[in-house]
Parts: sequence; C-alpha cells; structure tokens
Amino acid sequence: MQVGRAASAAVLVLALVAAGCSSDSSGGSDGGKPSGGDEPAVEIDAHGGTGQIWMRTEPGTELELVDADGKVVPIQDVDDESNLVEVDSRTADDNGALVMRYVPVGEDYVVRQVDGSGKSKPVDVTAPDDNPPQSFYEKQEIKEGYGYLTTRDGTKLAINVTLPGPVEDGPYPTVVEYSGYDPANPEPSLVTISKTLAGGQGFATVGVNIRGSGCSGGSFQLWEDPQAVDGYDVVETIAAQPWVKGNQVGMVGISYPASAMLYTAATQPPHLAAIAPMAAYDDGFRALLWPGGIQNKGFARSWVEERDKNAQPLEEEWTQKRVKEGDETCKENMELRGQNVPLSKMIDARPFFPTENGLGDSFAPETFVDKIEVPTFLVASWQDEQVGGHAPTMLPKLENVPHEYVTLLNGMHTEGLANPTVLQRWLEFLQLYVAEQTPDTSALAGIYPAVAGQIIGDGDAAKTMPVPPERFSKDTSYEDALAQYEDEAPVRVLFDEGGAPGQLPGVPLAGFEETYSSYPPKETEATTWYLGPDGTLTSTKPTAPEGEGTVDAYTSDPSVRPEVNLVKGQDSWARLPKTDWPSPSPENSLSYVSPALTEDTAMIGSGSADLWIKSSEKDTDLQVTLTEVRPDGKETYVQSGWLRASKRKLDEKRSTELQPLITQLEDDAAPLPADEFTPVRVEIY
Repeated sequence: MQVGRAASAAVLVLALVAAGCSSDSSGGSDGGKPSGGDEPAVEIDAHGGTGQIWMRTEPGTELELVDADGKVVPIQDVDDESNLVEVDSRTADDNGALVMRYVPVGEDYVVRQVDGSGKSKPVDVTAPDDNPPQSFYEKQEIKEGYGYLTTRDGTKLAINVTLPGPVEDGPYPTVVEYSGYDPANPEPSLVTISKTLAGGQGFATVGVNIRGSGCSGGSFQLWEDPQAVDGYDVVETIAAQPWVKGNQVGMVGISYPASAMLYTAATQPPHLAAIAPMAAYDDGFRALLWPGGIQNKGFARSWVEERDKNAQPLEEEWTQKRVKEGDETCKENMELRGQNVPLSKMIDARPFFPTENGLGDSFAPETFVDKIEVPTFLVASWQDEQVGGHAPTMLPKLENVPHEYVTLLNGMHTEGLANPTVLQRWLEFLQLYVAEQTPDTSALAGIYPAVAGQIIGDGDAAKTMPVPPERFSKDTSYEDALAQYEDEAPVRVLFDEGGAPGQLPGVPLAGFEETYSSYPPKETEATTWYLGPDGTLTSTKPTAPEGEGTVDAYTSDPSVRPEVNLVKGQDSWARLPKTDWPSPSPENSLSYVSPALTEDTAMIGSGSADLWIKSSEKDTDLQVTLTEVRPDGKETYVQSGWLRASKRKLDEKRSTELQPLITQLEDDAAPLPADEFTPVRVEIY
C-alpha cells in the first residue's frame, strides 16, 4: 500500500473546520401451486394496513393476493439469501399467520386460497399519510397502568401508563417513550431513565412497545412504515385521553426511542407538541452499519442481532411472566412473530445501499426529518460508541422545525443524560413546549445523583457534581419564560466533556461551551494541512513538479491493532474505563504531526482526508484517525473516518468541501487500478 504526498499525484489534504480563531421466508412458498385437487375452503381473517396485509388462517394454507379487478398481485418474499423476490403465492406458517409486505396502495384487495374457495373480506392497503378520522382515537379508553392500544390496522400495542398523582387531580402534561426495548414493561423496578426524570417533574409517562416487540402484536421488521404510522396512532390515542393536559403529548428517550420519535414526528401527528431525541442517528445503513462502506461489526451489528432475537415469541422474561399470569392478548400477539423479517441476516447479503422498496432510505432519518414540524430538542455526542458521531449531518435537514435546540458534545452514548446542564435544558424544554408552564427544575437536585451514578458507575462522583442553579424565576410568567428560552442561541456545543476544572477526570461535565446560531456554524472556515516530509503535517502546500513528489508506503495489516480498544470487562460508560490504545506500527501505518498550535483553535464539524493512493491489491480499507498531541506527548482521541477504496465514488449532490459522502451503490463500486495513483476522499466523522 502506498500513500503519496506529491503536489500533483500524491497529496493528502486534511481539511478540518476551525471556528472562532480560525428474512428467511417464514413459511413462504417457492411460488408454485400444489399438486392435487381442490382444497376445502378455510376462513381467512385479513387486515389491511400501511403497505401490507396481515392475516390468520389455517396453518399451511397457500394464499394469493387478488386486486379489485380480480388480477393476482405478485407478493414480496425473502429468499434463503435474504434477497427480496416476487412470488405468486405464499403459505401460512405453523400458527396460521402470514404478512404480505410492500403491497401497493389500493382498495378492495382479497386474499384467497389457492386451489380452494376460501377468501377474505375485501381490505384496503393505505399510504403512510392516509390517517383514520379523529373519532378512531377518541373512542379508545386508555387507563393508568398496563394495557393495550389499537392501531389503524387492528394491531394491539403493549402500553404502560404512569400518572404522577390520582387521575382526578389531572390532567397532567404527558410524554411518550416508544421503542422496541421494554417501555411497556409494568414491573415497577424496570423504568427508563428519561421516563423517571420526566415523571419526577410531574409528567404522566407512557411507555409503548413497537409492533413485534415485547407483548405488542404484529410482526417485526425494523423501521418499516407501519412502525412509523403506529407512532402516529399512539400519539393521537394518548392525546385524546382526558388525563392528558391540553390534549397534546411530547416524546422522550435516548437511542432507540430517539430514532423512533423521528419516524413518528415525520408522520406529523396533529397533537404532537414536541420531541426530545437524545443519541439518534442520521443514516442507519451508510453511516452506522456500513461506515465508509466497511461493515461495522461492533455495536451496530450486535444491536440489530439483539433486536431480531428479542422479537422472537416470548423471548423476554417480562413477556413470559405476562402470559404465565394469564395475559391472553400478549399470548395471542405472539402468533405473528413467525413473520418477522430479520435484518441481521440481510446485513451480509447487502454490502451496498439497498434501493428497492425504499429500504435504504427507511434507515436514514436524514431523508425525512424535513417533514418534522414541531419543536425539537436534540442531543448528539461526537464519539458515540453506539450510533456513531454522524448524527449532526442531518441537522440542516431539520429546516421546518419551528424551534430547534441542539446540544453537541464530545463523549459517549449516554453523555446527554449524565450531564446535569443538558438535563436541565431538556427539562426546561419539556415544561415550556409540552406542559406550557414556567420551568422549575428544582427537583433535579434530588433525582440527578442517582441517574448519573447509574450511568457512570460511580455514585460518589455523581454526588459531588454540581447541579446548575435555576435559570428561571418562579415569578416569571410562562410567556416571558418562553420568550427568554427562544431568545437563546439554538446550537450549544460543549467542549472538553470529562475535563471540567475542579472536577474528577471523566465526570460528564464540560470544560467550556460555545453557542452558535446554526449548524454547521457560520463562523467556521475550512483549514487545510498537507502531508510533509518525515511525518510532518504542514500548512504549506507542496511545490514539487507533477510526478516528482515523494511517496510514503506501509503494509496494511489490521491484526497488528486490537479490534476493540476497551479492555475486556470494562464498561464504556464508566467514569474512567481502561482502554488498550497501542501506538500505530510504523510498518503498518503512516502518521503525521503538525507543529504545536500557537493559538486557541475550535474544530467543529466534519473533515476530509483527501488522498492519492496506489495499492498492490484491488481493494483496501482505510482508517484516518485525528488526535490532539498534548504537551506531555500523550494523545487525546478526537475522531476517525473510514473508507473501503472500492466504494470511493462520491455522492456529488450530498458531498461538500468538508464532508465527502460516498454513494455506496453497487453500480458505482470499482476496484483500484493497478500501478496507478487514484484519488480518494475519506470522511472524518
């Protein structure tokens, strides 16, 4: 592997922003019709939904789909290689269940038995924006405690309601946490941190399990349209309850529920007041599962595998307990789980961005967040070890959000919940836009130490962390408080998280902060460094004549460094976890160091390593890591970027000077040419 640094044929340009100072078939058939005579007619109970039809009938019944004109409609199925294929018919599984996905919008579809007289009543398949009338939501009665909520296609979602006081003392400001974890789990010891915090501030909290998870009905395919429109139905049903203040709700949560609320908000439920997503992602395929075209075999893949596993019937202890104690709805809801479509099996089969049925875009919130039209409080961490540091890429797409508040900070996945100044702004946001009251976060002092101690694993350190003073006087009117909040800069960047003066190293407090009117900040300017001789990084552009530059070479060998930098048995969220970060081998990598910075420099946003490379192989994987070299010679990790050279084709419409984004389309892939330097741009997250 060779990386050159000549001006014309072998130059690396490192541009960073400087601001301030510078499934399997699940019972599906092969499409053929059975031999033999007619089969006896069976009852087919079919339900039309958003882009799909789900049904129950006799196990082993072969079924086909017929449109209003009597024409057989091809059915989507997943073959043994996890590819989507079209078949003429499919067979109900051992529970008599079948889900037909990606059905075109239309009326009066009929599911009928192949070689038999059984058929369903006519059903309609709807678009995501074809919503039920308000009366559908108003007629549902949701009570405190555990229960079920019915969606537009008849699926029953598990739900758990916690009120901060007697129902007769309401109505209460209300927030919803919607995810595929266990938000509906009624066990009192199993509550999410964000629900605990909101509940401690006088909010009613509602936990709802996504279809195909927990005790919820339906089958599971991650981020298909029905999960988004279910979120719409959840918001509208809860908002219609008499114990909900103002008949409007907010949505809260970190990670999975954060992403779920982006999908929900994009469907524009009329009674959604605001959302507060922490640690979401912008592009699940290109930036998370395949960053730079290289499969992320760390958290991203294991998370998907865990979701597929937990979606299996009665996989979780709390669902087993519900059924054992006589929950017939939970038991019945398990019958469609044989129709789950496991994403984990598709990852290896799909190394390129999937375009069929909009599958790739369905994993990319950046493609639809422009539809969100409610106040939004978003938190993202640059070094998020779970969803990555790419989420800020979608911030410019939130162009229709009326009041947008963004907190960006270095640190790990849970940094937003662990930092008391972030939590304070989060609670203020919910009180202003959901409860519509003057913020009072005085209860945070009593709640925060336990929350922070649970996250960082150091209760004593959490107790010593200062809770910020109240920012609003109790005498301030709601209108004045709202005006004060909205007058603040919308983008807040916390620097040196874990290095606050006077605090123990690693506690989630920032060394300093800056605010900006937009992201990327208008104050930023691209700063360019070049590869220089002897491992230097210089601001001086090389002047060697074309073709006469020097060449730096290394042998690519991933085995010389550990795949995981966290020492085994360590918790990545701990205050100071032990890591194994060996210095790069000079034989197997190249390193370049700039002169010491002579003035304060703030770097915010994406960067690009622009390289000319030549390889002895047709393909190679590149990792670019940016660190800060301290005066004592030790390094502080800043950020990384990755690229599989064969997937180097840039998406010209989405790429910028500071952020090269590759297409990851199969038609754009190409091997490296032999004996020839090739330009590539590596995105630094």
